[in-house]
Amino acid sequence: MSGAMTRKSPLDDPVNAAHAWARYRQIMKWLLAATVLVVATAMGLLFAYNGMISVHFYIAVALGISLTMLLGGGLMGLVFLSNGTGHDESVDNQMPERDELWSPRED
Repeated sequence: MSGAMTRKSPLDDPVNAAHAWARYRQIMKWLLAATVLVVATAMGLLFAYNGMISVHFYIAVALGISLTMLLGGGLMGLVFLSNGTGHDESVDNQMPERDELWSPRED
């Protein structure tokens, strides 16, 4: 061990963390509203062009669109939260030099 200590994360401060998580929840609310709008539009267009195919088809499409949008948006929101609060800078990311990893073996 090098003995170096990692820096404290800005998310350790309760006030800063509360603000960051409130912002994340607000982003997720907007994302949910956008998801509902996109799913409703997709269902309307599918029904307009194809008619009533099967209720299972519409359920699968609605679940596929909504889960994809919410999962992707939620993970992207976490990336923005981590970067925006300075949490990423507090991580000790000292990797060994390339020569230490790729030194030739001596048999």
